[in-house]
Amino acid sequence: MSTVEDSSLPQVGSTGPNAEPKRLSLFDRYLTVWVALCMFEGVLIGKAMPGPVAALREMEISHINLPIAVLIWLMIFPMMLKVDFGSVLNVGKNPKGLLVTLFVNWLVKPFSMALLGWLFFKHLFVPWIGPEDADQYTAGVIILAAAPCTAMVFVWSYLTDGDPAYTLVQVAVNDLIMLAVFAPIVKYLVSGASGLEVPFDVLLYSVIVFIVIPLAAGVLTRRWLLQAKGRDWLEQEFLPRLHPVAISALLLTLVLIFAFQADNLTGRLLHVGLIAIPILIQVYFNSGLVYGLMKLFKVDYAIAAPGALIGASNFFELAVATAITLFGPESGAALATVVGVLVEVPVMLSVCSVCNRTRGWFAQSVHVSAGRA
Repeated sequence: MSTVEDSSLPQVGSTGPNAEPKRLSLFDRYLTVWVALCMFEGVLIGKAMPGPVAALREMEISHINLPIAVLIWLMIFPMMLKVDFGSVLNVGKNPKGLLVTLFVNWLVKPFSMALLGWLFFKHLFVPWIGPEDADQYTAGVIILAAAPCTAMVFVWSYLTDGDPAYTLVQVAVNDLIMLAVFAPIVKYLVSGASGLEVPFDVLLYSVIVFIVIPLAAGVLTRRWLLQAKGRDWLEQEFLPRLHPVAISALLLTLVLIFAFQADNLTGRLLHVGLIAIPILIQVYFNSGLVYGLMKLFKVDYAIAAPGALIGASNFFELAVATAITLFGPESGAALATVVGVLVEVPVMLSVCSVCNRTRGWFAQSVHVSAGRA
């Protein structure tokens, strides 16, 4: 069973006696700090330059804000390049872990988040936030929960010694399912729990623009680069170069969102703290549920750990984009999804730490990969 040293970052058990502990990059390790700084900077810009900010806010086509759409594309496309959808063909080799993950991601997570949002925002917190914001925040956390994690889960899997090939299968299958069920889940849960009307055509635009197009572009570009340059060049040279682009786009998106929300946010720091509460409960509930089910069904640790992390984390880039498209960049729903970004890194690192400390609960074996196409 591995130990975790006192550090701001979890360390995983070594695969050999002299192996180095695994760490996030300096930038990723303090992503929450950069997010908080972007929030502060965005509010300052929104207050200091209301005219230019209003002009950027009004640059829309079919309810999609163009500056934010470009930035979110720059976030999502590098992630899609990492996913080898050919690995889905090997899913039948070891189905238990995948079935547990899919059960929690699609049959538990969105519905439990809808319940938590309804309970906290529409009942417990409504005296402090008011009914209008309660509806918006409920919608935002539902959108966040309906978008399972994609690329960041490769980082969490790495930190817990997860099976990389099986993690790839889990991510690929979740992305494919998301194409079909993300829109209807968001439509009916948001309408039911928050009472807000969700135009299905606008939601469909979001799926096409922020899932279908970057996914197709990523698949085609990955195939072309594999043929032209090979897998080693793609994964060891090209993708690492794109990572700073994706992170920079994320931070610029947050600056814009908080600039758009500057007037709303000035007196709403309490709201940010309240929004984080059901998100935190949902993360720990879902990760614990997946981990427990993996233990119950005797799944190896190398599959159980990343499964728990996939079940807990979110594809926050898609969630932010969808909330902005549906309700506007200055909306409470967009704010709720951004709070998800703010808590994502420290919370997921804590889940990684728990997995590393409890690996002795599970069977230990050589990675039983689903295989790579």
